[in-house]
Amino acid sequence: MIELPVISQDATQRVKKPNWLRVKLPVGKEYAKVRQLVDTHKLHTICESGNCPNMGECWGAGTATFMILGNVCTRSCTFCAVATGRPPEYDEDEPRRVAEAIKLMGVKHAVITSVNRDELKDKGAEVWYQTVVQTKLASPETTIETLIPDVKANWDALYRMVEGGQEVVSHNMETVESLYRRVRPQAKYERSLEQTRRTKELGKRTKSGIMLGLGETQDQVFKAIDDLVANGLDILTLGQYLQPTKMHIEVAEFIHPETFDMYREEGVKRGLKYVESGPLVRSSYHAERHVNVPI
Repeated sequence: MIELPVISQDATQRVKKPNWLRVKLPVGKEYAKVRQLVDTHKLHTICESGNCPNMGECWGAGTATFMILGNVCTRSCTFCAVATGRPPEYDEDEPRRVAEAIKLMGVKHAVITSVNRDELKDKGAEVWYQTVVQTKLASPETTIETLIPDVKANWDALYRMVEGGQEVVSHNMETVESLYRRVRPQAKYERSLEQTRRTKELGKRTKSGIMLGLGETQDQVFKAIDDLVANGLDILTLGQYLQPTKMHIEVAEFIHPETFDMYREEGVKRGLKYVESGPLVRSSYHAERHVNVPI
């Protein structure tokens, strides 16, 4: 396999951010409509709080991402800027409020995600289930992807999370196996693979995401793809990791767009049904297209 170009972390100290990581300002009527609704009704989306580079494009396509179960996570992943600690009690009325927000915004495709709630016996599964069910009741034409956390092998919780009627069930691997201890210290590579496999066994459309630029090799990426295919994955997103603050794990390298193109082609060759791969790709990027991937 030919090694395609990258830019090392050392190089970033001497040069500006690569041109391929620059984004256009969000524009368009659909974006402006959603923007106004979000501001007027003080709605919460991960698109904004996460400073997603694709917010304008996604909102323009009628896609938005919502986070449930609070904003404090019980995990301490080294790539993520979400606050870590012991979360307060969750709002049992949240499913209704999220469903109303999605209806109000006229969202065509909703992506719902959450922090990890390891302290809850059901890992938040009932809130997940009710959020999907109530959204479907309020907006029958809206399609849904749920980006669910690691359930720590609580498979009853997993089954409850995914039986609400969503079209896509996603669980991000985040990185390759060799970097798990450093990037996801409270997660296990094999357990996340098993979560994907069990989701697929339930007949669901499965999806995952991996960040690149953390120091992984191409062979390690290929192995992760092969492992995911072997465990029933349908859709994979690959994007460039960007360090949110100086307290988080550093970027090891900026991956060239041609390398992302190569991974897209390799992913399909190795058995994935759909691959989104590019420097600015995030979990929700082009998510509205993924509901049509055959299972």
